[in-house]
Amino acid sequence: MPRFAFYDLDRTVTRLPTWSAFLFFAAARRAPWRLALLPLLAAPALAQRAGWISRDRLKEVMHALFLGRALPAAAEARLAADFAARVLARNIRPGARAQIAADRAAGYRVVLATAAHRFYAEAIARALGIEDVIATEARRTDDGALAHLLDGANVYGAAKLAAVERWLAARGVARGDAWVRVYSDHASDAPSLAFADEGFAVNPHRRLRALAAERHWPVLDWSARAAPIPAPTASEQPACAR
Repeated sequence: MPRFAFYDLDRTVTRLPTWSAFLFFAAARRAPWRLALLPLLAAPALAQRAGWISRDRLKEVMHALFLGRALPAAAEARLAADFAARVLARNIRPGARAQIAADRAAGYRVVLATAAHRFYAEAIARALGIEDVIATEARRTDDGALAHLLDGANVYGAAKLAAVERWLAARGVARGDAWVRVYSDHASDAPSLAFADEGFAVNPHRRLRALAAERHWPVLDWSARAAPIPAPTASEQPACAR
């Protein structure tokens, strides 16, 4: 039976979030004057926290402020590659590297499933040897430049699970015919963790730690290189999944 391992990115594979870090990195490289716009984020950030605008809209505002409304494809590719190299050098949890290698060796198809934008998350995934990426998409202008508006939903919470289900369906994989692992640090991924045959709370924050105790999801610490979780044997899988 096919095996899939879906990994969240921010604070799961990485120690620190990547979205703001990418924006600041890109602005410093391409248009340092944009860093002076940081105070303009206060109002939309408070509006999102209050529920007046969506997380999706906040992401678009942040993108426009620090990357502009259209980023040429060549500049985008250079920034993504350089940022990925920095992330790989400074911001990957040792335990994540070990588990990715173990899952791959055990026959899992490893997939990065993240709310991060594809235009840089894919570069990080490739650097980690991960071929498959489910991520938030941005629109493109007619000449291929990266636009600040989202193309579809921000892949967060229930939207991430929907994206995972679409990804499996597009490959002709019925849920009952596959064995699924999900790794995440955040309670927003509870729908995906519940969807999995094996859900793992990785360096979880308080809400996810409580959920993990309630739903019997193993808690992993990837701060240091840890012994990877082995693949289940055939006898450990339910009959319907064999």
